[in-house]
Amino acid sequence: MRHLYKIVYTFGGSAFLFFASLAGAQTPPAAPTKVPAKAPGQTTAKPAAAKPAPLEVPQLKFEKYKLENGLEVILSEDHRLPMVAVNLWYHVGPANEVAGRTGFAHLFEHMMFEGSRHVPGSAHFHFLEAAGASDINGTTDFDRTNYFETLPSNQLELALWLESDRMGYLPDKLDQANLSNQQDVVRNERRQSVENAPYGVVATSSVRTSMFSQRSSRM
Repeated sequence: MRHLYKIVYTFGGSAFLFFASLAGAQTPPAAPTKVPAKAPGQTTAKPAAAKPAPLEVPQLKFEKYKLENGLEVILSEDHRLPMVAVNLWYHVGPANEVAGRTGFAHLFEHMMFEGSRHVPGSAHFHFLEAAGASDINGTTDFDRTNYFETLPSNQLELALWLESDRMGYLPDKLDQANLSNQQDVVRNERRQSVENAPYGVVATSSVRTSMFSQRSSRM
């Protein structure tokens, strides 16, 4: 009998599970959610775009003061690297030249590297390179000429001494040999960067004349 009861119980449980699953399969699905129809001409409002974060303009801190000799100093300290950049500007350039007598600003930019009283010949480069300097050069533009070098910060005095010597004592080493040599160099640079460039002669003649004629007459 116990065995028969087990069979009956098993059959009854199986039948109950079968009818339960059949009833679940016959349950009607839920009705889909209806989306309200748009009125004619109605558009969906777009979410407001997030405002971009304001750009932070980097602040370059510097000091500006004038020395007794009239030179203006702009000093900006940055201690991330033990280097110092020296950039000396003279407020003189082709804008100060007169018609028919041009090229002197560029020529004397070159002559400043040809030696002075205490720095003969090309020793300017030798002293700086021996001290670990790089980016040693000069440039001339409309109304300014500048000279620059980057070197270890403990060699700042060397850079300032070299700049001061050619500022004060350049004429001591001016001679015809150096002048003729640099005249050829400047002429060649003009041919390469001006005369061979599209509209180069126009930019350096008519444009500069119209820009700086009034200023040159006042100087």
